[in-house]
Amino acid sequence: MRNGRRTISVLLVAAMTAGLAACGTTEAAENVTESETPENTDYNFTVSYDGIQTGDVSSGVAVHDPSIYEENGTYYIFGSHMSAAKSDDLLHWESIADGYNKTNPVYGQIYGVADEAFAYAGSKNSLIQTDDKKTHVWAPDVIYNKTTGLYYMYYCTTSTWNASNLCFGTSETLEGPYEWQGALIYSGFDKDTITGTDVLDYVDEEYALKNYVRNNSYNFEEYPNAIDPSVFYDTDDRMWMVYGSWSGGIYLLEIDPATGQVIHPEADEEHNVDAYYGKKLLGGGHKSIEAPYILYDETTGYYYLYVSYGTLTSSGGYQVRVFRSKTVDGDYVDMNGKYPTADVDHQLYGLKLTGNYKLPSLERAYMATGHNSAFIDEDGRQYLVYHTRFNNGTENHSPRVHQMMMNEDGWPCELPYQTQGETVSDTGYETDAVVGRYFVINQGTDISNDIANPVILYLNADGTVVGREAAGTWEAVDGTYYMHITIDGEDYSGVFCQMKDEAGTDVMTFSAVGGNQSVWGVKYIAE
Repeated sequence: MRNGRRTISVLLVAAMTAGLAACGTTEAAENVTESETPENTDYNFTVSYDGIQTGDVSSGVAVHDPSIYEENGTYYIFGSHMSAAKSDDLLHWESIADGYNKTNPVYGQIYGVADEAFAYAGSKNSLIQTDDKKTHVWAPDVIYNKTTGLYYMYYCTTSTWNASNLCFGTSETLEGPYEWQGALIYSGFDKDTITGTDVLDYVDEEYALKNYVRNNSYNFEEYPNAIDPSVFYDTDDRMWMVYGSWSGGIYLLEIDPATGQVIHPEADEEHNVDAYYGKKLLGGGHKSIEAPYILYDETTGYYYLYVSYGTLTSSGGYQVRVFRSKTVDGDYVDMNGKYPTADVDHQLYGLKLTGNYKLPSLERAYMATGHNSAFIDEDGRQYLVYHTRFNNGTENHSPRVHQMMMNEDGWPCELPYQTQGETVSDTGYETDAVVGRYFVINQGTDISNDIANPVILYLNADGTVVGREAAGTWEAVDGTYYMHITIDGEDYSGVFCQMKDEAGTDVMTFSAVGGNQSVWGVKYIAE
């Protein structure tokens, strides 16, 4: 028994082997035989959505790889393919830019300096041509530079799966247009194209050809793809850029706030610091890891590094993982105190927050929930922002914003439904409000196109958890919204929060994490 918690936890009910449905389970939960039903006939373990209203899962815009920025109560997301949108409620979005054209009001100025902006990568006329002969401007991130008083947009122009160029532009206004200022970091070169980069300004040719180039090709398994930049301030007001996608992993470089340019460090092989690419944080071996985003939370004292695993298509298992560190340059570790290197099965590392899943009120399952940003609003609420696809046979996508809440151990728990202004009760909830019949999913830790479908679990007033094939205990922390749940011997720490589902129906939810897995529960209050 933990101090300060209501005494509602009892000994674990006899565990059953099948356990809670996790990612990797695509069969409907109601396919379990009746012989497995506990003797209590008051339990209804059939998963049915009858009588539950569904809501439209579209947000009205398509912004891929959304990076969030708030100003004066308006929220902006900037995305790949020169797209952007804004909202006043994080739910309904209005497009303000979309597509590769010279009249694009946010990004259009880039075409006026195309010879410079696309000199190395990103167009059919680049030194390294785009593989489809189209224009590629991807994954922007906007920050207000407190030194210069300008808005800075960091993004990448890219030609192939490892030939890319990190660049940046500036604007006096958040909505742009952003004027191209220069290139920062190059990747994907060989011995013939390295002279089209600035690499030899920072390392000598012998070192570059020995390390960055192997067999006259870019050494992508050890060094990064210069893509997916995200820029942030640390607690000392120093600016940093985290970046990388697949290839050699995720890297960190300091930014000079006076110029917006990269500060190249001194090489330190012992601490994984390269003189050109910076500090290596995670990954390598060309395993899926991309879209890094670092957010500091002063309430926990941790920097949180969010990344995406899998591939970005609807069947690619795209998902969000998170690591944390007390210092800006790491080590960033998961719930087991570890992080992935090039030689491990990386799906075992990192707390998986969201992947493919189906919940009541969703018209279709969410697929490929990934490439996120995150922010803490002025009221202290914390949000995860990403795009999702759906199991509808297309690659259409839509941005989503979910509130996150920290558990007692300082790990983020994503609430099950997109935010609709829900406010958690700081003093917690009465037992009657949280006990009952829940649709429960486990996000698991796998990387696949399987969908996490719900099973039914009952949280009983005596502290037991009962399901058709799962059993355990639960408890609440008195006077708070914190909760703990054990399911088939696995412990999860999380939060309760009353909110609305996609159709606007009131639900009680819990979100809890443990062993790098996320467990979500949804109870319909009217039941």
